Amino acid sequence: MTSPSLHTLQNLATQLRIDSIRSTSEAGSGHPTTCMSAAEIVSTLFFREMRYDPKDPKNPYNDRFVLSKGHAAPILYAAWAEAGLFPREELLKLRTIGSDLEGHPTPRLPFVDLATGSLGQGICAAIGTTLNARRINSDYRTYVLLGDGEMAEGSVWEAANAAMYQKLDNLCAIIDVNGLGQSMPTQFDHDMDALGARWKAFGWHTVIVDGHNVEALLAAYDEARATKERPTMILARTVKGKGVSSVEGKPGWHGKAFKKGEEADKAIAELEAQMIPGVPPPEIRKPDAHGHPPAAPPDYSKLPAPAYKLGDLVATREAWGTGLAALGTIDSRVVALDADVKNSTFSDRFEKAQPDRFYEHFIAEQVMVGAAMGLAARGAIPYPSTFACFLTRAADFIRMAGISTLNVKLTGSHAGVSIGEDGPSQMALEDLSLMRSVPECAVLYPSEAVSTERLVAAMAQRPGMAFMRT
Repeated sequence: MTSPSLHTLQNLATQLRIDSIRSTSEAGSGHPTTCMSAAEIVSTLFFREMRYDPKDPKNPYNDRFVLSKGHAAPILYAAWAEAGLFPREELLKLRTIGSDLEGHPTPRLPFVDLATGSLGQGICAAIGTTLNARRINSDYRTYVLLGDGEMAEGSVWEAANAAMYQKLDNLCAIIDVNGLGQSMPTQFDHDMDALGARWKAFGWHTVIVDGHNVEALLAAYDEARATKERPTMILARTVKGKGVSSVEGKPGWHGKAFKKGEEADKAIAELEAQMIPGVPPPEIRKPDAHGHPPAAPPDYSKLPAPAYKLGDLVATREAWGTGLAALGTIDSRVVALDADVKNSTFSDRFEKAQPDRFYEHFIAEQVMVGAAMGLAARGAIPYPSTFACFLTRAADFIRMAGISTLNVKLTGSHAGVSIGEDGPSQMALEDLSLMRSVPECAVLYPSEAVSTERLVAAMAQRPGMAFMRT
């Protein structure tokens, strides 16, 4: 890559830092130093690596970006303003009443697939967006940016295992390793080898780079695209507060905005002095229209009627499996996700009928629900299922799916006051209060087989979240 192009990306990183400081100081709150450590990562991704149409952020062939470290939202907004989605002046409305630029990203914005900010969730959702590319036979790639503090979350390691099992070579994750958490240094600080060894142990292709070296980042992305049969993790060593000498690498600045006026002006002036004059404007790479076009809703009148005889004794969970398998034959958007209980929930009937749209996540309910969120965000209709009591392990994911207004159709089996011999660990009661508290989530509790099958199809036709107990 030529020096002028590298200088363009470096200037963009500096501008993103300036915009992050301006917007958060105007708001009087936010996380500017977290944005500043990720500036080169974001500039190289958005203005060199990713393929997307900024005039059509919902284009199904766009590369996808998930900001798992959602508190760095100001730099995401700054990047999209730079790409031309809205005027830069809008950034000054960050965190204000009536503005869509919230402190953490939500789908109120057309370029945000799902709400993030609850750490450890973004990489799980990215698995879903990546699986969706496989579903529609598209070559779009998914990029997810994590913070190093997230590495303490168990869901991250559920995702690490799931992505390798699925051989998701169109998934590229980047960790902003700035070494500082909210109240103290992160668990690994800047021990890149220790952190890298963990990802290598999960089978990921792992690259360690200087996160402020534009050329090194671009080479890492090239390496990721050339890697087959496994996902790539880029560990980018960075400095929190990079670019402003008064805060670079210093603790105590997490979630703290520069004071509007002299403090912010001085920081911005220091950054403006780093600009390289006479560089060309950035160019955004456009997506390829490759893959199956989005499927239209099918004619549900063609769905076969339940075929039970009077007097048949059929458990609702068995009828659910039969209904889901039938639904999958007429609606290619329907997918199923399992947590190693498919022979109890009867989702194995869907697997037998539609093996390419069945995703096994083993006993890892958080990544199962997270992947369902990513699939739903890209137009699939996911049906994740397990025992109802085990869904509560993914309570925060379910809460965030509701905030994102995603089309996720949860199913929990073995629900009720008691299931007898297995004892209380397998018994679901609390799931009802959880699901009924999710905004706009329909809670369904059919009493027999015919209504169960009918409601499985009704769930797919109703936009938004739904939960069925079987």
